[in-house]
Amino acid sequence: MGFIFIIMFNRLSALREQMRREGIAATIIPSTDPHMSEYVPSRWQTREWISGFDGSAGTAVVTLESAALWTDSRYWLQAEEQLDARDWQVIRNDSESAPTIAQWIGARLTLEGGKTEVGIDGEVFAESDVVSLKDELREQGGLTLRCNFSPFHRVWTDRPDVPLAPVEVQPDQFAGESVESKVERLRQWLRLSGYEAMLITQLDDIAWTLNMRGDDVHCTPVFVAYLLLTRTDTILYIDSRKLTPDVQTHLAAAGIKTREYCDVAKHLKKDCPDSIIIDPATTNHLIFAAIRAPFVRQAALPVASMKSVKNAAEIEGYRRAMIRDGVAMVRWMHWLDDLAASGEIAGESELSVSQRLEEIRSAGEGYGGPSFDSISAYADHGAQVHYEPSPATDRKLKAEGLLLFDTGVQYRDATTDLTRTIPLGPLTDEMRTVYTLVLKGHIALAQAIFPDGAAGTQLDALARRDMWAAGYNYGHGTGHGVGSRLSVHEGPHQVRMQWKPAPLREGMTLTNEPGIYVTGRFGVRTENMMIIRHHSTTDFGSFLCFETLTLCPIPTKPIRHEMFTDEERRWLNDYHSRVEATLAPLLSESDSKWLKNACMPI
Repeated sequence: MGFIFIIMFNRLSALREQMRREGIAATIIPSTDPHMSEYVPSRWQTREWISGFDGSAGTAVVTLESAALWTDSRYWLQAEEQLDARDWQVIRNDSESAPTIAQWIGARLTLEGGKTEVGIDGEVFAESDVVSLKDELREQGGLTLRCNFSPFHRVWTDRPDVPLAPVEVQPDQFAGESVESKVERLRQWLRLSGYEAMLITQLDDIAWTLNMRGDDVHCTPVFVAYLLLTRTDTILYIDSRKLTPDVQTHLAAAGIKTREYCDVAKHLKKDCPDSIIIDPATTNHLIFAAIRAPFVRQAALPVASMKSVKNAAEIEGYRRAMIRDGVAMVRWMHWLDDLAASGEIAGESELSVSQRLEEIRSAGEGYGGPSFDSISAYADHGAQVHYEPSPATDRKLKAEGLLLFDTGVQYRDATTDLTRTIPLGPLTDEMRTVYTLVLKGHIALAQAIFPDGAAGTQLDALARRDMWAAGYNYGHGTGHGVGSRLSVHEGPHQVRMQWKPAPLREGMTLTNEPGIYVTGRFGVRTENMMIIRHHSTTDFGSFLCFETLTLCPIPTKPIRHEMFTDEERRWLNDYHSRVEATLAPLLSESDSKWLKNACMPI
């Protein structure tokens, strides 16, 4: 670890030297790429490169004498472990007492004196964030913002190139709708809005619209591109070296023109339609500044909402994928259970059991790799919400305590996401209480019936009610959408405490993943994927409900039965009956026998 800290210190020193040369007093380094992606290609993993913190969310700020990193509750413990406290301050940005980035910079520059210009690379900052940041910095004693400070092409000497992985077609049998149909729906939206064009910048939105997939982002099958859609033309800005003959044929058949990725700003500056809709929250500042249209409407685009409602073919893809994944999970859980019972679990570790599941899954039909790096967290590592084991942190397992395992797959026809907290042996009373509270919350949300158009925030308390009564809570969201062979995190809908107004509609996917994390001891999370279905229509309107898609037994050994209601028992027994009936015919005799025992009524 000391060697790594030395490398990070040298990188900080190189950045600060460049800042001095260009008269920059502070620089802000986000976790995003030019497309405001959650998961980014290696070329734009700048925040990780400068700090050493590899969580998926966080913003680094470096002044000439100080450095700090803002991250949310999922990564507080991880950040404190990975950052050198001599060089970095971890700021818990979910805390009420946490300063904003502008406030912290203002305080630090007051102490450090000298220049007052703050630098950012406008290519990786959303236009809306730049507007807000300018105002916030101005309030801190008149600090100014320079948006073209991009020192990393100088100080990051082995920086990766923009990825060039070939693109492939997602067949209509899995997509469920042709490119022509999707483009026409978007054009109809344009006509109704009264505008001539929209610029689509989000990579998963582009992949969905064009029924194409890529390999430019780890675990997420998207490709680096922009898409300009007008009432008459559709132009894909992409490096032409990525286009195979099959993809070229696919694009030509749908009437999609192509231009080079690097030409998008030049084209928008020279030939932009007279009126265009741009989402300032997903369009980077440099692209936004290049637009020379007389009329620019700043608003959310309709693509995300269209994409979030799955069609019949996509839903069937989830159902097929859940069966394949359920079979793999049962084989893995049986193997793990046998090791724990025999005491041989001591020969395994967080990484080795994760690798074993990958081996089992990879032999299955349509397997396309993980949808995110598995969270295999034993004992106190489970208290780190998004802990990912590495060779440096890999923990040996014991025949005791809990293993929190969060995992997912990119299948050819769907994306999956599930979590099981697995007992490896004797548990403490608190472990069993927490496990039961989490499962009660999971069942409460799974059973929800709600009006069509309700927001996820209005359902969030269902998952937290019993744990709140017992004095527990968790900082992350309870549910998020999941793509169809796309991003494992998909919006705009969510279930979380913070207000998110996006309505819940029939056909949307949603995870159900309450958890409790006891710092220094253990963590518990239980997660299934669900689809929103129509429930009933009454004099008071249309009502929706959830159907659980995931098919995987939920361990029952940790449950405190006296805390369960009859209704909760019925739900769990019915769920396990469906899991067994669906998966048992596809399993070996030994695995089927284990599954029958795992799904025994409680």
